[in-house]
Amino acid sequence: MAQLSGVQIYPVQSTYVPQLSSVRLRTNSGLPRALRKPLSHHVKLSNHVSFIPAALEPYKSASSSNLENRQPSEQVIRTWCDADAVCFDVDSTVCLDEGIDELADFCRAGQAVAQWTARAMAGSVAFEEALAARLSLFKPSTDQVQDYIEKRPPRISPGIAELIVKLKARNTDVYLVSGGFRQMIKPVALELGVPHENIFANQLLFGTSGDYVGFDPTEPTSRSGGKAVAVQYIRQKCRYRSLVMVGDGATDLEARQPGGADLFICYGGVQMREAVATKADWVVSGFHELMAYLA
Repeated sequence: MAQLSGVQIYPVQSTYVPQLSSVRLRTNSGLPRALRKPLSHHVKLSNHVSFIPAALEPYKSASSSNLENRQPSEQVIRTWCDADAVCFDVDSTVCLDEGIDELADFCRAGQAVAQWTARAMAGSVAFEEALAARLSLFKPSTDQVQDYIEKRPPRISPGIAELIVKLKARNTDVYLVSGGFRQMIKPVALELGVPHENIFANQLLFGTSGDYVGFDPTEPTSRSGGKAVAVQYIRQKCRYRSLVMVGDGATDLEARQPGGADLFICYGGVQMREAVATKADWVVSGFHELMAYLA
């Protein structure tokens, strides 16, 4: 990021902490030093974030009834039930919305950004290229991000809260691995009881005046193949015997490889991306399907 030389950069993170208006904290992203460089920053905490439980039937772009992997094999069920850790994508999986699309819409650039998102999730363009292109279309400021978080609370997907409670009761560790942004994911993690150190996501960068200057390229999730890197790191660090990845996009599918996820479950409850679903080990349209196999 040589073009930013001489600019003091602040990644702003927002999360919900009752009765607090502001505080200065250090980022604890859980990433290894080799994958992430230290950045000085300020953190502004919202004192009011509400959540909208999703009550409506999620939109699905295509039917998955003809996919053979709608019915899991015995081996898939065994791997799912015996997993030491489960990594969830956030946008269009844990949450009903694509966070960057919603933020862009809030900043009046929704349609153009959504087109790039569709290409990125289908795997037709490098993720880092799509991320840079989308952000350049609206360049969100610190104030806009903070305003968005307060005025458009995340919509949690039906059944995910109950599933996470069930997994934690079985001593299965839960992670959020996302190409979205930490300041928009932290309130979701807090609501679902996922530790902040179990978030692997991107970081927006701002100048001293609060203007957008880019995103942190040292985050593995900022580039194609990055979720695989994050999942491999999680597995190696914690020495998990079995790990499962759940998501809807091509970047989630990438995590299923040697040293990464043993199993990729395609979640089609929001968007059913056929190019991804056909390569998944198991395709589900709701989190209740995953709950059904957990004793």
